[in-house]
Amino acid sequence: MIGYNLTTKQTATGGVKVNKVMVAEALDISRETYFAILMDRACNGPVLVGSPQGGVDIEEVAEKTPELIFKEEIDIFEGIQDSQALKMADNLGFKGPLQQQAADQIKKLYELFLKVDATQVEVNPFGETPEGQVVCFDAKINFDDNAEFRQKEIFAMDDTSETDPIESEAAKYDLKYIGMDGNIACFVNGAGLAMATCDIIDLHGGKPANFLDLGGGVKESQVYQAFKLLTADPRVEAILINIFGGIVNCAIIANGITKACRELELKVPLIVRLEGTNVNEAKRILKESGLPITSANDLDDAAKKAVASIRKK
Repeated sequence: MIGYNLTTKQTATGGVKVNKVMVAEALDISRETYFAILMDRACNGPVLVGSPQGGVDIEEVAEKTPELIFKEEIDIFEGIQDSQALKMADNLGFKGPLQQQAADQIKKLYELFLKVDATQVEVNPFGETPEGQVVCFDAKINFDDNAEFRQKEIFAMDDTSETDPIESEAAKYDLKYIGMDGNIACFVNGAGLAMATCDIIDLHGGKPANFLDLGGGVKESQVYQAFKLLTADPRVEAILINIFGGIVNCAIIANGITKACRELELKVPLIVRLEGTNVNEAKRILKESGLPITSANDLDDAAKKAVASIRKK
């Protein structure tokens, strides 16, 4: 298999090249359950989630038979209690000596959850063998990006070979990049603003080529790198910048824009909508730059101007 493309329901049409193969012991499964530990905003901490219906899509179980979904909130200060682990094991249908064995596994999984700064530890199936062993047959773990400084060894194992190269490059500068199939690049701060910008471009007859999310604490250097990434896409025929300055200083964005336009010799139309912190200073910087930057009053105006700039070509 190594060196060949593998195509499954989870890959793109052309499949993904196999670089590694994991060899694991084959075990028979006599019964399957579902178990997960998640961070839950509603209870301000971790929660155990389990179902005796394992090995299937848990969302489907929750929709069709919600009574088969069991939850246990964990006090983050006290940690998981023996009674909670045993109760979950019982709800999952483990009987006799298997119940204690499952409870021990659940407690160990919680220790793992904390140790690796996980936001999710999902075991499906969490099952038993004909020989009477409780086994985590398959698992998925999500790690908290904010804990990278503590989990360097884990994050060093990240395989970016299947990731869009531009996404990987963007991550180096704490930028979030999502590629699409249109011709108008969107430069925003915040996922919600990104989706709204893409929607309104589509509403006015345009198609987003990508969007790049600056996030919160922005530096001029990030703005410059963002422009490099957006213009690297040959499909981009216009760039729409839509920034709402809350914790972001619009003047920093404006300085980054002018620097990038000059140094990269931007060749496509640039439409800018800025609002919020220090916006008047930002507008002055753009106006006095002498660069061919089109200002917009609001998001609707910006989208119309971006779509129109392409139609003029």
